Amino acid sequence: MKKIFTWTAVLCLALTACKQSKTTDRQPATFRQTNVTERASQSQNTQQSQNTVPPLREGDRGRHPQSEGDSGRLSLDLLKQRVPRGTSEIMLTRTSYITSYNKNTRTPNWVAWTLTKDHTYGQNLRENERFEEDFDVPTPRATFQDFYNSRYDRGHMCPAGDNKWDEKAMTETFLLTNICPQNHGLNKEDWNDLEMQCRSWARRFGEITIVCGPLFEDAENQRTIGRNKISVPSGFFKVVYRAHPTPLAIGFIFRNDGSNQPWRQQRCTVDEVEQRSGINFFHMLPDDVEDEVEAEEDIDDWFQRR
Repeated sequence: MKKIFTWTAVLCLALTACKQSKTTDRQPATFRQTNVTERASQSQNTQQSQNTVPPLREGDRGRHPQSEGDSGRLSLDLLKQRVPRGTSEIMLTRTSYITSYNKNTRTPNWVAWTLTKDHTYGQNLRENERFEEDFDVPTPRATFQDFYNSRYDRGHMCPAGDNKWDEKAMTETFLLTNICPQNHGLNKEDWNDLEMQCRSWARRFGEITIVCGPLFEDAENQRTIGRNKISVPSGFFKVVYRAHPTPLAIGFIFRNDGSNQPWRQQRCTVDEVEQRSGINFFHMLPDDVEDEVEAEEDIDDWFQRR
């Protein structure tokens, strides 16, 4: 009798342990499903940032160049800029860049990415891509038709030419949240020339950080295009930072028109871009480094021998 009781108790304990093990095995799947639901709901929110940029998700670390160790953490932090308090901001993390999207202008506030030497090469061509509406942001939002017959190009902020290294990265540059209405002459000439120069600097220095976006400095004459009223920028900015061989940064500002604007003549300090855009760039740098590099605009420093 005692033996039967003992074996019965052992069997009950084994069944209980088995059930607990199965329950534990199911938990990760439930957790992953919750995360997907949360991210999906967050992408539909229209909440505005209060001068705070959310940190990158840990799952996105591998997407960006040099993402390991302390240097990688700084590289990722440099991509996060601060917009003025009260500015509409929806953060979008892509394969190769981050966008701070403004639901009021239907354009980015800024787009930032790290460009490495390796990422200036690749076999993926823009001819295989098409511009796409971005369903990660709420309506009204830019559509392909909004640009039709508008006399403005669909101007890339993070350029397709910086993303030939990866098919998905290339495709995501054609999302309309990475696009602004841009004068055709500027898009094809001086803006494009600066994009090519940035690729040259990435090859020269190994890695640079780039942030660019639109300027809206003529509120009284603000134009829009399309049924969804996409705001037309009065100009564009670009700031570039390198860490090696010595920290250095430089800014550029272009008018959104077809006039001759050689990029060398459009250079300025990052401080000036901050004053005109209201954006605080590279705020994660040590204060002494940030203050020094943002006050410089000597283009010759970018062409000196290493």
